Amino acid sequence: MVRYSEENERLADKSRCAGVRADLKLCLLESDCCKIHKRTPRECLLTGDETVPYECHILRNTFFECKRSIVDGRRRFRGPRGY
Repeated sequence: MVRYSEENERLADKSRCAGVRADLKLCLLESDCCKIHKRTPRECLLTGDETVPYECHILRNTFFECKRSIVDGRRRFRGPRGY
C-alpha cells in the first residue's frame, strides 16, 4: 500500500483513515490524469476521467466507508459488518 522511502518513516497523520487516504493520494498522483493531463486529484475524481485506474476508485470507496464508520454510531458499537 503506502510506500516509504526510508525504513523508519511514518505518516504524520495519526487519524483512523490516514493510511487509506495516503494510498488514494498516491494512486491519483501516479495516474495519467494527474501526470499527463495536469489535473488535480480532485478534478480527476469529479470528472470521472477514464485514465484514473480502477484501483483508485476502489480506494476512494474504501476511504468513504472508513469515514462513514467513524460517524455511524451503531457501527461503532457493533463493529464492521461480517465479523
